[in-house]
Amino acid sequence: MIDAIVPFIGLAAAVSFVLALRWMSAVPTARRGVLVGVAGMALAVIGALLRPEIIDYRFIGAALVFGTVIGVPMAMMPMTAVPQRTALSHSFGALAAALVGTAEFYLHAGSIDGGTMLALGLEVLLGSLTFTASLMAFGKLQELLPQRPITFRFQNYLNISLIVTAVVCVLLLAIQPQWTFLFPVIVILALSFGILFIIPIGGADMPTVISLLNSYAGLSAAAMGFVLGNTLLIVAGALDGSSGFILSMVMSKAMNRSFTNILFGAFGQVQAKAASTEARPYRSASPADAADILKTAGKVVIVPGYGMAVAQAQHVVHELYDLLMKENIDVKFAIHPVAGRMPGHMNVLLAEANIPYDRLIEMDEINGELPMTDVALVIGANDVTNPAARKDPNSPIFGMPIIDVDKAQTVMVIKRSMAPGFSGIDNDLYYMDNTLMIFGDAKSVVQQIVKAIGGK
Repeated sequence: MIDAIVPFIGLAAAVSFVLALRWMSAVPTARRGVLVGVAGMALAVIGALLRPEIIDYRFIGAALVFGTVIGVPMAMMPMTAVPQRTALSHSFGALAAALVGTAEFYLHAGSIDGGTMLALGLEVLLGSLTFTASLMAFGKLQELLPQRPITFRFQNYLNISLIVTAVVCVLLLAIQPQWTFLFPVIVILALSFGILFIIPIGGADMPTVISLLNSYAGLSAAAMGFVLGNTLLIVAGALDGSSGFILSMVMSKAMNRSFTNILFGAFGQVQAKAASTEARPYRSASPADAADILKTAGKVVIVPGYGMAVAQAQHVVHELYDLLMKENIDVKFAIHPVAGRMPGHMNVLLAEANIPYDRLIEMDEINGELPMTDVALVIGANDVTNPAARKDPNSPIFGMPIIDVDKAQTVMVIKRSMAPGFSGIDNDLYYMDNTLMIFGDAKSVVQQIVKAIGGK
């Protein structure tokens, strides 16, 4: 009876994953997509536990308790730490795939056919490199490791040599399964490549890296599905891998980077050398000045960035939005595809603060409105508002699509200091005649603006 039910549970889980991915692609249906995805994963776990191969649940129960002890605190991390949590999730999932592959290899060493060995080798290769790469990404996002790019001579050649050698070892092991000595070599090479893949990448490039690691983790799970003969794993892994890969391409386009540059971990080093030390004049203002300007505006566009996330200012930004709307001021939020530290980071934070979905406008659409905008208020966004990407052919970010805030009548930028952003590039916006710099913590500054507008 149970044997007949398990395939239907797997089918229901697979359908749930497909629907979840479809619904999560649009903001209004994203919550539904998450709930359906969670339900699908619950079905997948139940189906796995009902498989007749399981004869003892004690170790599974212990693993469930251990995983819950780790997972619940991770889920309680603040919304501003979503990128770090995502990187950790990738590392755990990839480690699980690599360990399952390792166990399968040593349990059946010498009796694995070439096709299965190829899938197993790719599973362990992708799982191992994603594990260390994701841990490194977590370290950079959490500022446990230097966020600046770390480069050295012949770095690209070393990275390519490591990954090519690992792939060759996988192919040799598939042809000659008795060469078991190659397996630990594959693991060591993959772990090393994962570390070296991340260290030359700066903090500004993390959105692309996270989506790429998501793809690697999914492909590793799909390969594990072929090894175990589990159709649901193949479906889920393929969905994860393909969506992550497509998202990586979208992110690289949004950052004006070639995809091959991302694959070989070479990007970030140019930006690290591009910081300018030239002293340039700029104009500053106080929160009270900002409040006076906002009260006289008819149309305001707010551009959130990582500075807003770090300061956890999204809720007080909602207060500012409410106040301005009550004054009959049209307020919209401009969302850049790579603002923050992961795709959709700003959308998540603003949704948490209950900003209406229809007020979150994508870059391509909002840019047409900025020339008719009275005030553009930039809160912690740096590189995604730099006019050099549009005007300076010598800039490392030249050609990168940006939010054209410089075309607004008045630009106000809330920032801690004049220091450049994660790319290390000075922002020409800060020195323009229509720009006012408001220095301080984003949350504190917006709170002062809210009090001044509200007359408190």
